[in-house]
Amino acid sequence: MKVIVATKNQGKIEGAKRALNYYFKDIEIEGIAVNSDVGEQPVNDEIYIGAKNRVKNLKEYCKQNNIKADLYLSIESGITNSLGRWMITNIAVVEDNNEFESYGTSPSFPVPDRLVNDVINTNLSEVMNNMFTKDDDRHNKGGGIQLLTHEKITRIDLTESAFVMALTKYINGKIWR
Repeated sequence: MKVIVATKNQGKIEGAKRALNYYFKDIEIEGIAVNSDVGEQPVNDEIYIGAKNRVKNLKEYCKQNNIKADLYLSIESGITNSLGRWMITNIAVVEDNNEFESYGTSPSFPVPDRLVNDVINTNLSEVMNNMFTKDDDRHNKGGGIQLLTHEKITRIDLTESAFVMALTKYINGKIWR
């Protein structure tokens, strides 16, 4: 099975690979960076829109470059208050060649009220850089979430969870469609 992920980020590719390996054999996965066509820090609906746009742009790139795949994946991280509290979440989108789409979210984590405007006006990465010293290795595969959870959850784990949720329509066949 050939899978293209809309990123060059190795942690996100690894998270996608882990999720796919639960359900499929002989996976060939490739990362290709494409734009989300939303702001650097997606807010609320922009998170899904950005993930969906990445799949659309990925499929267009593949078509223009004669790259064939069975599934196209993307993930977008952003800040949302859709449940009444501000939190960071990831939304994954999976689409096949018949434009059948599924989506899922990762576990989310709260953003302190005092930091919400900073995250919205800059981005989570910049806020995290200001919160932690340079000695904190935030730029490894674990990401900022690894620091916030005291090394219990990594960026790869969040990505894996979002893609597992997004694959539910595919792995449950007709009963879920």
